[in-house]
Amino acid sequence: MNLPNKLTLSRIVMAMLFVMALLLPHFPYGKTVAFVLFITASITDWWDGWLARRNKITTAFGVILDPLADKILTCAAFVCLVEIDAPGLPPGQHNLVQAWMAVVIIGREFVINGLRLMAAQKGAILPADLLGKQKTISQMVSINFILLSLMLIEDWPRLLGDYMRFFEQWFPSVSFWLMMLTVLLTVVSGVSYLIRGHRLYTQDI
Repeated sequence: MNLPNKLTLSRIVMAMLFVMALLLPHFPYGKTVAFVLFITASITDWWDGWLARRNKITTAFGVILDPLADKILTCAAFVCLVEIDAPGLPPGQHNLVQAWMAVVIIGREFVINGLRLMAAQKGAILPADLLGKQKTISQMVSINFILLSLMLIEDWPRLLGDYMRFFEQWFPSVSFWLMMLTVLLTVVSGVSYLIRGHRLYTQDI
């Protein structure tokens, strides 16, 4: 197994450790560990692709597993954040990510991946467009903002000092609107993929 594929597999392992750090009670500096793991996994996503292209060692295993590892990481993050209540508010009053948001995001990934597999079977490729890239950026920004904020509030509150109450007050609202933007881009980019690939799946109807 070449190095890029090992990095891809390591991303799946880090996704599992990320879930444990974020959700297990009494995990020492759990939010910090989760944030570091997510950042590290995101770096390996770029690194394995760069190595594979530079050394011309792209494999069928890597082509299939690399996007799958990405989806496992991001979907795990959104599902975990559904379980976490906003700091400073009563439990259940304001989740950082609402369940319907996670359903829309994960559902879109299932649909588009299915469409890509159908395209591959017919010898076609559906590359990521500008909307798809903007969707990915918005997801990364939302997840990292929430994880960084949780890390500061729960693990390093002294760094916020007198701004803690102000931060807790605005953190849920900023998180909500970032997620709303992410959901909007997710839906729009998904519709864009369906329109571009409509000839591929309408032929089988």
